[in-house]
Amino acid sequence: MPGETRGHGEETMEYRQLGRTGVEVSPLALGTMMFGPWANADVDDSIRIIHRALDAGINFVDTADAYSDGVSEEIVGKAIKDRRDDVVLATKFFMPMGEGPNRSGGSRRWIMQEVENSLRRLGTDHIDLYQVHRPSPTTDVEETLGALTDLVRQGKVRNIGSSSYSGAEIVEAQWTSERRGLERFRTEQPPYSILVRGIEEDVLPTTQRYGMGTLVYSPLGGGWLSGRWRKDAPGTPTAKHRPAARFDMSTPANQRKLDIVEELALLAESQDMSLIEMSLAWVIRHPGVTSAIIGPRTMEQLESQLPAADRVLSDEVLDRIDELVAPGVTINPDDNSYGQHTLVPAARRR
Repeated sequence: MPGETRGHGEETMEYRQLGRTGVEVSPLALGTMMFGPWANADVDDSIRIIHRALDAGINFVDTADAYSDGVSEEIVGKAIKDRRDDVVLATKFFMPMGEGPNRSGGSRRWIMQEVENSLRRLGTDHIDLYQVHRPSPTTDVEETLGALTDLVRQGKVRNIGSSSYSGAEIVEAQWTSERRGLERFRTEQPPYSILVRGIEEDVLPTTQRYGMGTLVYSPLGGGWLSGRWRKDAPGTPTAKHRPAARFDMSTPANQRKLDIVEELALLAESQDMSLIEMSLAWVIRHPGVTSAIIGPRTMEQLESQLPAADRVLSDEVLDRIDELVAPGVTINPDDNSYGQHTLVPAARRR
C-alpha cells in the first residue's frame, strides 16, 4: 500500500490511506497496552517512548479504555497534549471497566457513558477512531452502530471501527449501516503475524472488498517472533508464567512454533536483518494491511522495531516464509481471537 513519504527531522515515513477515510497513517502504529501498571508503570518513561515514536514519524497511536484500567489513556493524553493535531488517535471500548453490570459491552447505554470517560482521560475533545474491542453476541449491531453514529454527528468521534470481527460479522455490520443509514465501520483490527495467518482466508479479503483499513495487532505473535524465545533456550517461558494454551512449550502446536521460529531466525540472519524487522516488514507488505500495531514496553524494544518500516523483503524470502507457514494457516488455534462465543460447548452439536 504505497503512499506519500514525508520527512520528520532526520527520519522519513511512508504514509498510507486509512481505508477510504482520506486520513493518512504510518505503516507502524504505536500500541500502548504496555504503558501503565500492567507493564511499564513509569509514566515519564512511557511518555518518552511515545515521543520517540512520534519523532520517528509514527502518527498513529492506538489505546483502549481497558488497558491498565484507563491509565494507558491518561498517559497517552499527557504525551500528546501539545501534539494533538499531528496524531491520529484511536481507542477502544467494550471490555469490563469496574464491577457491576452495564459497565462493558456494545450497548448504547455503555457507549455514551464510556466515550466521555475516554475523552476525559485522553484530555481531548474528539477521538479520531473509536473501535469496538470485540463483537457482542448479546447486542444487536444496529444498537452499537446507532450510538456510534450519534457520536460522529456530535463531533466527539471522527471515524468508527471494529476489532476481532469475523468476515461474516464485518459483512453484517456493513449491510446494517447501508440499510439503516448509519455510519459504517471504516477499519478492522485483527491479529496477524507469520504464525497467525488465519485472516488471509476471509477477513482480509472482506476488509479489502469494503475499502476498510486493517490495523493488525500482535504482529510479533505475542513475543514469539521477537527472537527472545528459541528452541531449548533457558529464557523460554513456562505455562505458569504465561497462558498455558499459547505458551506451554510442551504442547505439539507450540513445539511446532518453536521449530518454525528457528527457521525464520536463520532466514532473517541470511538477509542481514533481525527476526523482529523481518516479521514486521512481512506483515506490512500485505496489500490489505494498513498498519501493524507495535506494543513496546521499553525504549530498546521500540528502537528494535522502527527499522522495519524501511525493510523490503524479496520474493524469495516471501516464498520461503510461505513454505514454513502456508497462507491462511494459524499454527496454534489458541493464538486466534475469533470464535470464542460461536464455538463454546453450548453452541455446538454436542
